[in-house]
Amino acid sequence: MSDLHCPARVFVARHGETSYDAGERLTAAGAQQARELGEQLRGERVAHVHASSMPRAAETARIAAALLGVTVTLHDELGEVGVESELEVVDRVSAVLAAIADLYRGEAVLVVGHQAALGLALARLLPGAPAFGLDPGGAVELEHDADGWTLGSARIDTSARKN
Repeated sequence: MSDLHCPARVFVARHGETSYDAGERLTAAGAQQARELGEQLRGERVAHVHASSMPRAAETARIAAALLGVTVTLHDELGEVGVESELEVVDRVSAVLAAIADLYRGEAVLVVGHQAALGLALARLLPGAPAFGLDPGGAVELEHDADGWTLGSARIDTSARKN
């Protein structure tokens, strides 16, 4: 089997709950959501964590990565929606997700970003899939191979858990 037919499993996650009064840092609940994200992914054999370079996503990624025993790579291109059009956001985020998936054929990887940017990209990558939002610290599993993107079966919800 060629590596193009060996899917990459990409867990796409939203950063934890944030306090914008504290310089966009995670709240105590947000840090707990990041820990729960890492704990729930322990059995998935995540090879690496990629994240938006914005503080709340980077902090979420670092907390989860520490529990997974892997390192983090930050990407400016995974940042939030700015002054660009929706199509430009979709193109930017989709390109980063595809590049990451290409690096991790046959492996699992975690990507931490922001609801608006990820939501727009996922709507394009998964045509016909039901629309869904990601709760803070929540994740969805995608698979990517030569045939494109599909929605995996794993969902991670950290919003309902108590500290």
